[in-house]
Amino acid sequence: MGFLWDTGTVYLLRPHVNLYVAGTCGFVVAATFNWFINRIWTFREIQHAPMHIQWGKFLAANAVGFVANRGTFFLLVAFWPLVVEHPVIGIAAGSMAGLVFNYFLSKTLVFR
Repeated sequence: MGFLWDTGTVYLLRPHVNLYVAGTCGFVVAATFNWFINRIWTFREIQHAPMHIQWGKFLAANAVGFVANRGTFFLLVAFWPLVVEHPVIGIAAGSMAGLVFNYFLSKTLVFR
């Protein structure tokens, strides 16, 4: 689901800002959505920290995934014109690159 929020945000912002800004905003929107879904569904059985604290921890933990995710996206935007025309390709590649980091760090540091 985060992929859809990420893609939607990038395509919504694309006419107004460059793909680097749109991609960064897309990641934050998707990460926020993913945190919320993890809180209410994936890790629903645990005792949760206050929302603002847990959200901050989630974004901090996912900073590693951000480097893998948006690093992949930014490199593809910079060096592959097809991704500039169709950003969803870079978003998908970046999502796959960051997925393992984000899940592992979320499970071990945020939702415990």
